[in-house]
Amino acid sequence: MAITRRTVLTGGTALAAVGLNPLLAVTDERQPRAVSGMTPVRLQVNGQRRDVVLDVRVTLLDALREHLQLTGSKKGCDQGQCGACTVHLDGVRVLSCLTLAVSAQGKHIETIEGLEGKNGNLHPMQQAFIDQDGFQCGYCTPGQIMSAVACVREGHAKTDADIQEYMSGNLCRCAAYPKIVAAIKQARERMEHT
Repeated sequence: MAITRRTVLTGGTALAAVGLNPLLAVTDERQPRAVSGMTPVRLQVNGQRRDVVLDVRVTLLDALREHLQLTGSKKGCDQGQCGACTVHLDGVRVLSCLTLAVSAQGKHIETIEGLEGKNGNLHPMQQAFIDQDGFQCGYCTPGQIMSAVACVREGHAKTDADIQEYMSGNLCRCAAYPKIVAAIKQARERMEHT
């Protein structure tokens, strides 16, 4: 059966419905159901359990941005080269554009939105980026901050050279690198004493 405007508007075939929305098919009762390849996914994000139904091929970045409306993590290159999408998975920094959402089940995911303190105070690294003017356009900043927090937690922020090496996976088109290093050094002191 050919898909025409009429078959789409009348819901004549499940194929037509899938053509409109690849995530849904129409049953005879006209109730949406998951299409083959969809699976329930339970994510633990910033201390909250979030249940979604996703295509098994959805990346963690797309799950966060498009399904959970956590848009702090940015889609830069979408190839794992720029670091704008960096999040923490069980405390380890990962590129969420290269991580499948289904593989993050059972792990604690921390995004830039989850860094703030219990009173709503900024994380020391967020405050340091503001104090040191460690950003210009700001697009890479969430990924930079998530990597910077991990850099300190991993013990790789002892010298400028260490910081530069362990932050090299995060690119800044505006070249704010000296200010980013200064921000990490400022935050390191507060993070090591808390």
